[in-house]
Amino acid sequence: MPEPSEDELRAAVGEREWYHTIELRPGLVTPGWFDTRTVAGRLPWPDLTGRRCLDVGTFDGFWALEMERRGASQVTAIDILDPRQWDWPAGSDEETVAAIGRRKGEADGFSLVVGALGSAVERRELSVYDLDPDVVGRFDFVYVGSLLLHLRDPVRALGRVAGVLRPGGRVLLVDAIDISLTRRHPRRPVARLDGIGRPWWWYPNAAALGRMVSAAGLRIDSGPKPFRMVAGSGHTGRPWRHLVGNATARRAFVEAHLGEPHAWVVASLPDPA
Repeated sequence: MPEPSEDELRAAVGEREWYHTIELRPGLVTPGWFDTRTVAGRLPWPDLTGRRCLDVGTFDGFWALEMERRGASQVTAIDILDPRQWDWPAGSDEETVAAIGRRKGEADGFSLVVGALGSAVERRELSVYDLDPDVVGRFDFVYVGSLLLHLRDPVRALGRVAGVLRPGGRVLLVDAIDISLTRRHPRRPVARLDGIGRPWWWYPNAAALGRMVSAAGLRIDSGPKPFRMVAGSGHTGRPWRHLVGNATARRAFVEAHLGEPHAWVVASLPDPA
């Protein structure tokens, strides 16, 4: 198949919503909800040269491509397209399920990106809950990004990640946190539960994010370290008039301008007894 022209690629980018901000050509960038390009340079990456890597919850593929760029010999990216297979709270309406499902589409964003960049990343339709070394093998490095927020059972998910990690391998976990709970309870693990109408579940403080990791059987090597995930050009803020008397709207407005509070954790398998 011939490589798409600049105009064809630009038109394809404009036809869909984007979660990640990815540069496909000089001056041609996907308008993502988040712009993780500067964040990537601040995370504590190990040397990935020649490593087998896994990106859990890949969406448009930014982090899988980042691992490939850093020298990984093989990158597998997993995600689930069918929104009915996600963790929905009881009472969620079909219109919301369909609307959020349309954002991910049929992995067309991922396919467009890897095709445009000539990437060798392999995408597999697989839930984190179904990770099995007999199915996917084991990995030297696993990236789990902004996923636990959307899971009913984040500890179970991290346990499945631990199950596909090679001895000596590393997990880099990046996820949303509640910054106010982090400030009020710097050492005590506490979390805010959403779980109303959409697959947004847990907002832990930094200490609780770390506790999830250790409760899943992983050893924390560094972190949790809070930071802000920068909003991209596709992030839609709310006008000022919606902020009065609406704490959720005010929080969304601040996050659109300053970035959404996240924290990173580096973890590994405990030493054998």
